Amino acid sequence: MAVLDFKGKPFIQNYHLTVKYHQLVPRKEKSLTSKVNLHDNLIIHGDNLKALKALLPNYAGKIKCVYIDPPYNTGAQKWVYNDSVNSPMMQEWLGKVVDSEDLTRHDKWLCMMMPRLKLLWGLLADDGVIFVSIDDNEVHHLRALMDGIFQEENFLALMTWRAMHTVRNSSKDFNQNTEYVLAFAKNKAELIRAGDDKTYLRYPAEKSESYPYDEGDGNGPYKLDPLHSRNYYTPYEYTFKNGIKWKAPKGTYPRYSPETLALMDEAGQIVFNGARLKKKNGSVLTHKGKVPLAKRYLKNVREGVPPDTLLPAELVGFSKDGTAEMMEIFGDKVFEQPKPTSLIKFLLRIQRKIDSKDYLVLDSFAGTGTTAHAALALNKGGGKRRFILVECEDYADKITAERVRRVIKGVPAAKDEALRKGLGGSFSYFELGDPIEMESILAGDSLPSYKELARYVFYTATGEEFDDTKVDESRNFVGESREYHVYLLYKPDTDYLKSTALTLEHAKALGPYVGKKRLVFAPAKYLDQQHLLEFHIDFAQLPFEIYKLAK
Repeated sequence: MAVLDFKGKPFIQNYHLTVKYHQLVPRKEKSLTSKVNLHDNLIIHGDNLKALKALLPNYAGKIKCVYIDPPYNTGAQKWVYNDSVNSPMMQEWLGKVVDSEDLTRHDKWLCMMMPRLKLLWGLLADDGVIFVSIDDNEVHHLRALMDGIFQEENFLALMTWRAMHTVRNSSKDFNQNTEYVLAFAKNKAELIRAGDDKTYLRYPAEKSESYPYDEGDGNGPYKLDPLHSRNYYTPYEYTFKNGIKWKAPKGTYPRYSPETLALMDEAGQIVFNGARLKKKNGSVLTHKGKVPLAKRYLKNVREGVPPDTLLPAELVGFSKDGTAEMMEIFGDKVFEQPKPTSLIKFLLRIQRKIDSKDYLVLDSFAGTGTTAHAALALNKGGGKRRFILVECEDYADKITAERVRRVIKGVPAAKDEALRKGLGGSFSYFELGDPIEMESILAGDSLPSYKELARYVFYTATGEEFDDTKVDESRNFVGESREYHVYLLYKPDTDYLKSTALTLEHAKALGPYVGKKRLVFAPAKYLDQQHLLEFHIDFAQLPFEIYKLAK
């Protein structure tokens, strides 16, 4: 496999590992829920690289679908490189606008994308899929970058979307009216296992409020093939079960072999469209000199293979539709070129054969919140999809979250009845807080809450998902991993930290041994090794080195 090289790559390859874990600070006043929690739909305001790292303790390996719409790096978007990598060259890049005159703009874009894609890979479930919207400024670089991170064999498709339906008068050569959606699986083998056949993805064809196509249309809203073609099987005549005879029109050939056609007829998957026929002695009469064609209905087919990589505009819409939606919701444009909800709905519906409609979708370049809108709209037709949005810009509350609030409650001006009444749902709003720097805890600087430190120590020590509903601060219990019952002696109070240590009294308070060792975090310990062994305790001092437990 060819390897993509770019300026800054040696410094950025493992940068995601050095990013500090940050606190996620709940904002009740900006949420739309009775109880703010990390198991709700989430909207997070803050740098998306740090936010993705902060999500790892709760969501590593749990996300079934990622959709992102990163900067296209056209030179006109004026995005700024903000990752403080320990390199003089990259420190020079900090805070400077990346415009069309910047000769390193492709390098900067790749340096921005690489650590984020690596964290997204870690958050994806084994049978998860990632979709990335992009245009022709970076599509070739992105494909090579993702080949390296997700592995070339997990490539699914490069879908082409005709985003504009008009010609740009400003075009210097070709009219660039298409964008792309790059799709990768985390592990194609897991997709096969989930689908229990050789098809990686499945596209459901059932009718719903958000998918208004009749079941009789077959595999989704796509035009079905007639029984004839220009050049295929040798002509033959076939008599259907209902007694009507058919043969390909003059100048054409049957599309299917006689055996295949017979199987389809027997299975009831194909019927003859005789609406304009006059049946006489079992013969087929012509209508205006032409023999009517048969039409496939596939009434028993409930789902199908995803369509080809040219996305049909009648299904996924155009860019102007995204703008029209924002006008409908806000009464003003408020945002340049937002994606239409129809495009994201389409991507979210390409699911595994056993799709439960109950999964997590993550968008870490959330923009106007289209991904949340799409998930909520699909849920209205049946489902429990949950979303996590991350937005770093100042409009995270006023546009991203506000759009979600409005579509949940209802948009009076909406043409769609469901949106007018409100799609329902809830979300918890969080802001990215201070980093959890263990070295500063004992000094009393930026002390995290008990649960925030518990998330950090549990995940970094066990590598497993942290469930904050299991925390019992009264007995210092954090949670249970495959190997340990985990405890944390901590309060966000400097005097407590200076005076607290793991003692014999604490050890006895852990209760009887029930088959798993106890991993206890504390500022200090007043127990010797014999007592630690007696109470089945592994001790980890605060601060501590990740994954290295001091015994």
